[in-house]
Amino acid sequence: MAAPPLLLGHRGARAIKSVPENTLPSFDLALSHGCDGFEFDVRRTSDGRGLICHDPRIGKLTVCHVTSNQLPQCPLLEDVLQHCAHRAFLDIELKVSELETTVLTALRECQLQRDYVVSSFLPEVIMELKARSGTTPVGIICDKPNELARWHQLPVEYVIPEQKLVTEQFVDEVHSAGRRLFVWTVNEPKEMLRFAGWGVDGIISDDTKLLVQTLGLNRQPMP
Repeated sequence: MAAPPLLLGHRGARAIKSVPENTLPSFDLALSHGCDGFEFDVRRTSDGRGLICHDPRIGKLTVCHVTSNQLPQCPLLEDVLQHCAHRAFLDIELKVSELETTVLTALRECQLQRDYVVSSFLPEVIMELKARSGTTPVGIICDKPNELARWHQLPVEYVIPEQKLVTEQFVDEVHSAGRRLFVWTVNEPKEMLRFAGWGVDGIISDDTKLLVQTLGLNRQPMP
């Protein structure tokens, strides 16, 4: 039988609206629910820091045009690594290019004790990461069929498609190529069960409590 999938929060425990997504409290909440880890987004500030946020703008500020000090409400990549890397699987999504050196340096300095993947929608980011570090596990994210069609042309260990693109046959195809498959964003119990039955390697969900209630029968919350 296939190993049970990793249970991963989408930007932390995103379904809990009282806790802002992509923050340390949201990441902690996903882990306290019993998830194995979480996905989060990284953008580049004008001073070259890796800032944790999804959108290119926060309020009236454009992330790439301001320094990290101007957005103190957003954690930095090194904050997340120091806080969670020893106790969580991390799916580190790079939203933009020119973060590759920053991320690889942070990963090297942190010396992660758990598995992780550096992922992106951008093939050029994947290629640059592999050119700089052949040992860093990377994953391509896809939400369109034409994007998914090129996964096997990239030097990736992980394929991370949107759930509507995933079939049982595709799961088998990815596994036959020796790659792992994570699926996102899965918020309904019947879909969680279906993907787990197909043997996907990870399921990313906004609703971390529901995800664990549905699939994490023998899991213990992480400290």
